[in-house]
Amino acid sequence: MGDEAVLRTRMVNNQLRTFDVTDHRVQDAFLTVERERYVPADERAIAYSDEAIAISRDAIGRPSRTMTAPAILGRLLQLARVGEEDVVLLVGAGLGYTAAVLGNLASSVIALESDPDLAERATRLLEEADVTNVAVVTGPLPEGYPSEAPFDVIFVDGAIQTEPTALLEQLKDGGRLVAIEGEGLSGCARIYTKGTASVSSRTAFNAAAGTLPGFAKEASFVF
Repeated sequence: MGDEAVLRTRMVNNQLRTFDVTDHRVQDAFLTVERERYVPADERAIAYSDEAIAISRDAIGRPSRTMTAPAILGRLLQLARVGEEDVVLLVGAGLGYTAAVLGNLASSVIALESDPDLAERATRLLEEADVTNVAVVTGPLPEGYPSEAPFDVIFVDGAIQTEPTALLEQLKDGGRLVAIEGEGLSGCARIYTKGTASVSSRTAFNAAAGTLPGFAKEASFVF
């Protein structure tokens, strides 16, 4: 077993399982996908650490987009209950890691990304890894991808501070949307389930992730 395979096994045993990720399909997907492929070269030494990893930075070097920490990602995927026949919309493709994991769980994945550079790199990395059931597309994240709707699962890989109204409209009856709502340590994972006449939701666990583009609250004055 190579060093990376050992690190993947440790990630599942020490990070996912200790955070109540008990679904064997989710565990197997994390064991299969080579996380180091989807991490920027200067971050590969910490590819298997239990922390968010910067995948892009702003003009002064601050992280502008991050990969979700493995334990939180695993718990979110377990919450989504992705089935082998499901068609999934991933909102926030980043560099393609979550798309690759979802590709091991679902029938097909549309990975939506608003940053053309990230989308181009994700497409290349997924092709190099021979992931054939994921298509990376570009567009504003809050708008989803209505031309291919409805979806069995919509997986938002990051935090949102606004209601995902347009995304909820793209769920099938019985479909699930999973996202982290809130900012920083006040965030909570929430699952929405679409019924025939309404959408129900519940909070599942505390979680934190970087806010995705288009989902930040507008700044307001306080008097």
